[in-house]
Amino acid sequence: MGEQADAGPVSGRAVLGQTLRVLRDKAGKSLGQLAAETGYDKSYLSRLESGERLSKVTVMEDLDGYYGTGDLLVSHWRVARLDAFKDQYREYMGLEATARVIRVFSPGIPGLLQTEDFARGVLSGGLTTADGDEAVEEQVAARLGRQYLLRQKPQPEVRVIVDEFALRRPAASGEAWQDQLLHLETAASWPNVALQVLPFSAGAHHHMNGSLTLLWQRDGSAVAYKEGNGCSRLVEDPDEVLRQRLSYDRLRDLALSPPDSLTLVRRAVEEHRS
Repeated sequence: MGEQADAGPVSGRAVLGQTLRVLRDKAGKSLGQLAAETGYDKSYLSRLESGERLSKVTVMEDLDGYYGTGDLLVSHWRVARLDAFKDQYREYMGLEATARVIRVFSPGIPGLLQTEDFARGVLSGGLTTADGDEAVEEQVAARLGRQYLLRQKPQPEVRVIVDEFALRRPAASGEAWQDQLLHLETAASWPNVALQVLPFSAGAHHHMNGSLTLLWQRDGSAVAYKEGNGCSRLVEDPDEVLRQRLSYDRLRDLALSPPDSLTLVRRAVEEHRS
């Protein structure tokens, strides 16, 4: 008998779908029964089981509760969501998920602090086809899933610096922008998050063309991730990571303090309302 060809790597989404099917079979439920008892559409649940769709993490939380499986499905989902990203970004996402200290600078609202509607507007761009809409929804689900790390235990210690520009360019929908500003105000009060705004008065700076993220792991190792002008780069060389850390510290020194930044966010909320 000839040797059987090795199968390709199994995607995280396929593993999640298989787990969903096994749990439903063990519970003795049909897709119709599951849909009726959970409130989710039958065809939607079918596509999750076949690995065709990536859900929001809240769906997996609901199904974990339904099946009494702790955080089994959420754990599988956190692996499956990486399928939506390119190789280098997937590596970064894995590091972000386990980081104990996170430092972010972003010219706009960073993904970790975006609301669902704002993220959908940012990610949709000019896509108008049905296939494009579905791709956007998967990207939205994956982006919102990143925020899960902000409430995991132990919580990472996070500092986010946003350019004042981020507060001055509203989303297309007035309601979506209002919700986004209010979410920033809320996030600034979380005990593990420090939010700072880099004001226009700080003038030109060395990260005007892109974002910078620094991640520290439990063992003290660190990486930097830079995005801008359509390019991204994961930096692992210790000397280069140190240079990026020092550049971040210079931005932090130029930014408003967290209390003054919160005041500016609240001012933006009131200006938008008026």
